[in-house]
Amino acid sequence: MHTLPDGTPILIRPIEPSDKARLSVALGRLSEATIYRRFLSAKPKLSSTELRYLTEVDGRDHIALVAFVASDPESIVAVARCVRMPDAPDTAEFAIVVGDPLQGRGLGSLLARELATAARSAGIRRFSATMAGENVAVRRLIAHFTRTLERDEIAGGVREVVVTLAA
Repeated sequence: MHTLPDGTPILIRPIEPSDKARLSVALGRLSEATIYRRFLSAKPKLSSTELRYLTEVDGRDHIALVAFVASDPESIVAVARCVRMPDAPDTAEFAIVVGDPLQGRGLGSLLARELATAARSAGIRRFSATMAGENVAVRRLIAHFTRTLERDEIAGGVREVVVTLAA
């Protein structure tokens, strides 16, 4: 159990195959702006193949954590994941999405720290991400698990970052 700065109790656990329906419902609760920041495009629903990929993870090369408000452990309110890059096994692409009602309340920071800890345990030393160039929330989030920004490039409105995970 974790507690956000405003006192909201949060449960975080690894995603499970049984979370498919919960994940689908969680996507439907996101605003268009949040969906765009996460997927860089519209995403009205997840296909069965996508749901399988997003929930049937191995916890080593594909790590995913889900968060719930403790009073409603059936409703996913945020997801953090990283997927190891086959050509760079010490690097994983990461993504975090927090449902609109909990944005700006510290949940993304909490998930970032938890994901970085799990990734380091799996031998991952760097995170990479592709995001909308104006996504300042992710830039603030990165500061919670690193002080070393290896690359930060913007081209065509898309930002590419690579960060070294803090020890």
